Amino acid sequence: MSRKNILIVGAGKGIGLASAKLLATENEVFAITKSASPELEELTSTVRYGAIAEEVSNLSSWLPEKLDALIFCPGTIRLKPFHRISQEEFLEDFQLNVLDAIATIQACLPLLKKSEQASVVLFSSVAAQVGMSFHSSISSSKAAIEGLTKSLAAEYAPLICFNCIAPSLTLTSLSEKLTSSEEKIENASQRHPLKRIGSPEDLAEMVCFLSSYRSSWITGQVFHVDGGMSSLK
Repeated sequence: MSRKNILIVGAGKGIGLASAKLLATENEVFAITKSASPELEELTSTVRYGAIAEEVSNLSSWLPEKLDALIFCPGTIRLKPFHRISQEEFLEDFQLNVLDAIATIQACLPLLKKSEQASVVLFSSVAAQVGMSFHSSISSSKAAIEGLTKSLAAEYAPLICFNCIAPSLTLTSLSEKLTSSEEKIENASQRHPLKRIGSPEDLAEMVCFLSSYRSSWITGQVFHVDGGMSSLK
């Protein structure tokens, strides 16, 4: 199979960075981050068409004429009691998780439509499936992402596949308040049936699969890569 042109938004660290490293071995990877990433800068020296941009704008000025896959990784973890979350905070989470994803997809649609089989991979959360205290903002935003995934999968079939990955707690900088000590990591691990929390590489493997030709008969799905958290007791 030919190499794919893949755009990763939020590739500076965590799951996005792990995905860029994995995908760059067989594809042309383009990366967008909102801030400088030394690790990504090291990676782009080995990626044929690597690039960093401040924001999703003027994509056509540095992307190829065709995109085969788009991965949107940015997310938030705002854990607060519901009565203490302001509407402004709900809107901030919705903007980054949902509206920014929508803007990116809309900007990339002309390029994705030129692919013989394009894929879009979005990210939800186990909190959209399982009711969790203090997760009202993130679960609301990520539930919207799951609905968006299914709606767009129907609208753009058979040209573009839309799928979503719903992780549980993963060891990234985004979750550092929840994984700041060995004790916290161990306690969180014990709450998962597989007795560990996720790594960025665990999610990157699914990103790689859903971006590849191997997943060409899969669309409109939410994949729970969560150590069994959403379905087992």
